Amino acid sequence: MDIQILCERFCEYSLSIRGYSKATICRYSVVIKSYCRIAQISELSQITNENLRALFYYGRTARKWSVNTYIVYYKSLSIFFKWCMTEGCLSTNPMVGIEKPKLENRLPTKLRKQDAFRLLEVVFNYPYDSKFLRYRNHAIFSMFLFAGLRKQELLNLKYTDVDIENRTIFIRQGKGNKDRFIPISHTLAQSLLQYVKVRKEVNKTCPEFFASSNRAIGYTSHGLKRLVTQINEASGIKFNVHKLRHTFATLMLEGGCDIYSLSKMMGHSDIRTTTIYLSASADHLRAQMTKHPLNNCS
Repeated sequence: MDIQILCERFCEYSLSIRGYSKATICRYSVVIKSYCRIAQISELSQITNENLRALFYYGRTARKWSVNTYIVYYKSLSIFFKWCMTEGCLSTNPMVGIEKPKLENRLPTKLRKQDAFRLLEVVFNYPYDSKFLRYRNHAIFSMFLFAGLRKQELLNLKYTDVDIENRTIFIRQGKGNKDRFIPISHTLAQSLLQYVKVRKEVNKTCPEFFASSNRAIGYTSHGLKRLVTQINEASGIKFNVHKLRHTFATLMLEGGCDIYSLSKMMGHSDIRTTTIYLSASADHLRAQMTKHPLNNCS
């Protein structure tokens, strides 16, 4: 049986029945096609434990895969083969016996508080072609730094999801297909109000909250990637969108936010995911050390 045909059926099933996100479906497709290309196979009968082991060895040695990339391939192929077994296309899982490395326990990278302030200044003062771009882009970066949104969550925001009057952002079906609310701070509200005002002035009527500058559609992933590259170069501060999310989390903890509330705002399924930010903030840990009772002994 042709693997590509099975891949398409598997992706349709994962999207329609399992309800996985389009990003997850895309990852499954890329991994399966990459395996077929590297192993030079096209039929299900050609899948073996040996050429799978060769794939992972090649990835780690020749392609210099990180542990995270290795695990992405491992999990994606395992899920695909389990589905093939359920469909009666495979009798055994060819992934059995292939080792999975331990995930590296790295601290999330973040911006320093002064760099976060400077980044917002650069975004606002950049020589744009229009006032709309200035206020939209400042609102975008404010969303990342003051609300901790993921990239796709920001791009998927509808105009009705942002309630500035009641100071709430509604994240509709975020990661893991979960809805959540994020409160809007006073500083973020001011940036959003300015953007909404200019958005109305230029008559942007698309349902997405963040609109494209030259088309009647929402802001795109490609446009955001270009903007991040632009601001990276202008500011001299190296960052990506996820680094801004990490910055939000660590700054919230340093400001006194409790871990449970932060976990809800970040949209984490397990609070243990949020606790990594406790270790990422030296200022937070330093503040806790002052609570040692022997510090007051002279």
